Amino acid sequence: MQNIRNISIIAHIDHGKSTLADRLIENHGLAANRKMKDQILDSMELERERGITIKAQTVALEYARDNKKYKINLIDTPGHVDFSYEVSRSLSACEGVILVVDATQGLEAQSIAHTSLAQKLGLVIIPVVNKIDLPSADTESVKDDLSNLLKIDKESILEVSSKTGVGVGSILPSVINSVPEPLSDSQKPLRAYVVDSWFDNYLGIVVLIKIIDGKLKLKDKIKILSNKKEFIIDKLGFFTPNISYLDELSAGDVGFITASIKTLDAAPIGDTISDPKNNDIQPLPGFQEIQPRVFSGFYPIDSKNYQDSKKALDKLSLNDNSFTYEPENSLSLGHGFRCGFLGLLHMEIIRERLNREYQLDFLMTVPSVTYKIITKNNETLHIKNPKDMPPMNEIKAFLEPIALIKILTPPQHLGSIIELCTKKRGNQEDLIYLSNSVEITFRIPLSEIIYDFFDQLKSLSKGYASYDYQVEDYQESKMIKLDINVNKKRVDALSQIMHDDNSYRKAREMIENLKDLIPRQMFEISIQACIGSKIIASTSIRGFRKDVTAKLYGGDVTRKMKLLKKQKEGKKKMKKIGNVEIPKEAFYQFMTPKK
Repeated sequence: MQNIRNISIIAHIDHGKSTLADRLIENHGLAANRKMKDQILDSMELERERGITIKAQTVALEYARDNKKYKINLIDTPGHVDFSYEVSRSLSACEGVILVVDATQGLEAQSIAHTSLAQKLGLVIIPVVNKIDLPSADTESVKDDLSNLLKIDKESILEVSSKTGVGVGSILPSVINSVPEPLSDSQKPLRAYVVDSWFDNYLGIVVLIKIIDGKLKLKDKIKILSNKKEFIIDKLGFFTPNISYLDELSAGDVGFITASIKTLDAAPIGDTISDPKNNDIQPLPGFQEIQPRVFSGFYPIDSKNYQDSKKALDKLSLNDNSFTYEPENSLSLGHGFRCGFLGLLHMEIIRERLNREYQLDFLMTVPSVTYKIITKNNETLHIKNPKDMPPMNEIKAFLEPIALIKILTPPQHLGSIIELCTKKRGNQEDLIYLSNSVEITFRIPLSEIIYDFFDQLKSLSKGYASYDYQVEDYQESKMIKLDINVNKKRVDALSQIMHDDNSYRKAREMIENLKDLIPRQMFEISIQACIGSKIIASTSIRGFRKDVTAKLYGGDVTRKMKLLKKQKEGKKKMKKIGNVEIPKEAFYQFMTPKK
C-alpha cells in the first residue's frame, strides 16, 4: 500500500499530456521499448489522426528509489471541453494530478477548469510547465500565473520538455514525495469502484476498477451494488499499456476485470463492486454526473441498417456515460434515434466512430438543446426535439438553458470577442487581467454557443482564445418554433427552435440555403419558413422549361397557343400530385453553417 500512487495528467487540449505520458512510459513503463510509438495511450486511430485524446487511458509504471519499488498508476485524460466528463471520472480514481501547462500558450480555460475540479476533490496538484525548449516559450510569466492560481511558491513548479525529455526525470520523485498513498485497507471487505467499461469482441465487457478495500482474485464472486447482479471473475490484470494478466488485485490497485458480463448495463460506470456475502456495504460516492447538452436526430442512410445501428449505439453508450439515445421517427427521414451529446465535437466524434468501427453512415438533424416549457395548465415539459413542442397558444412560459462561459484570450483580441458574445445575446459578468492574457466571463444562452461559437472565437483570436463553460440555470426567453414547408408540406427534420429576435434573418438564410440544395423539377417548388401558420420568408425553385412548340413550323398562331395552354394545364396537374424528393445529403449540408 505504501508503494502505490494513483495519478492523472490534466491540461488544456494540445499542451502535451500524451507526449509527457509517452516519456514516462519510455523511462518507467513495463512495456518493451520496441512496442513504443508516439501517443501510445491514444489507442483509437481517430485520436492519433486528430492529435486529441478522447478516452482516458491507464498505464502502470514502476519506479525504484532507496531499494524500494513504487507502482504508479497513471491516467492520461482528454483536454477538450466536450470530454470533461472523462476527466471527472479519472480524477475520482486518483490521489494526485500532474497539471501540465504549455510554456508558449500559458494558462488556458480547461487547465483552470480541471484544476478547480481537482481542488474540489482534495487532490494533490503537481504543476509542470511543458515545452520550455521552444523559442517562443515564456516560462517565467507562466510560472507566475500558476503560482497565483495554486497559491504556491513558483520555485516548486517543475520545468520540462516532453518532446526532448528534459526535466521529465524530476516528475516521479515529486509524485512519490507529494502524493499520498491510497486510503485503502486490504483487510476490510471488498469494495471496488467502476472507473470505466468498454466492449471487447473477444472478452465481452471489460471493466476498469479501482480497489478501495479488500482483495480480488480469479474465480471470486462479485456483486454490482446498484442492480444486485452477481458474476464470477474470469480474468484480471492491468495495462502496461499492453494487457498484463495477474492472479490478484489488492487495495489501492487500478486494474481491469472480465466476468462474462453480457448485458451492457450490468456494470454502470461510477457503481460499486462488493462481495455478495456482505450486505452492509455502503456505495462509494460516484463521479461527477454530466447530462447531455446537445441533441440531434441520427438517421441511418440505409434503412436496412436500423437494427445494426441500434447495437452500435448500445456499445458506444456503454463506455461513454454522457452519450444517450432513444428511438424516434420522422416523416421525412424514417426511423432513427434522438441522440444526446456534450457538444458538437462530441457529436462529430460519435458519428466518425460509428462510421469507422461499425461501417455505419448517418444523417444528422440540426442540433438543439433541452428547453423547459410551462404550459397554461402549469405543467412543465422538457423539450429536446422541436416536433414535441406544443402549440404556441398553450405555452405560458418558455425557458432556455443559460451557460456561464469563461474565455481566456490575449488582450489585443478582447474587443472583437466581447462583440461576438454580445451578438450571441451574452451578458458580461466579469473581466480579470492576468500577466499576458485576459479572463472574461459571460452568461450566454447555451443554444448560441453549441453551433458555430468555437469556430468564430478561434478565427477572431487567430487561434489563441480558449473557453470553458457550464450550464448554470434556465431563464425565461422569447423563443419560437420555425418550420420549413416545401411545396406546402412541412419537413419535420428541418424544424428549429430559436429566439424571436433572430427568426427573420435566420429564416431567410435557411430557405436560401435549401434552395441551392434541392434539385430542380419539371414544376415550380415553393419553399416557405413559417412560425405557426404565419409565413415569414418565402422563395421558389423554378421548374425546367420544355419548348413544346419546337416541332411547329408555319401554320396558324392558334396551333401554338393551343399547345402552350395544354402544357400549362399539365404543369398544374403535375404540381398538384408532384411530391418533391429532398436528397438525403441536403439535410447534412443544410445543418453545416456556411463559411
